[in-house]
Amino acid sequence: MLQGIETIFEDKDAMLKHLKKKSFEKNTQEFLAKHGHYFEEMAEYTAQAEDKTAAAEEIGKCIVDAVQKQFANKRGKIDGRTQIDLNFFMIYYVFTSVLKSGKDGTILADGIRNVWSRSFKEGEIHYTDYDTLYNSFREKIFGIF
Repeated sequence: MLQGIETIFEDKDAMLKHLKKKSFEKNTQEFLAKHGHYFEEMAEYTAQAEDKTAAAEEIGKCIVDAVQKQFANKRGKIDGRTQIDLNFFMIYYVFTSVLKSGKDGTILADGIRNVWSRSFKEGEIHYTDYDTLYNSFREKIFGIF
């Protein structure tokens, strides 16, 4: 399941750099064009599952495993700065894409968030939908950066 999911993080640094309202919109569109099939797969898997919560957490485990494989050092740890960037990336791009993916988007987002929070020392994050996040930008997110 979710073969190659780690590729969603390839452009993480560029997508978070100088994030403004216009660039967030453009980045999201490009992200979904390139990686939208993963979110469709997640939505289909969750929709077909008897236990949607367990399916969502299984997907969360796949994402966490991919992140640890790609970003952990030799001791299996992710440095603090990288973890912060990954948290923001999850909030800005992954969760907003998950919530757009289907009617079980909230169940899926909750499952991913729960696994993420348990898996990383600084992984306690929350999510919101794309429109809410997009509307929180003025020219820059919350008027900062």
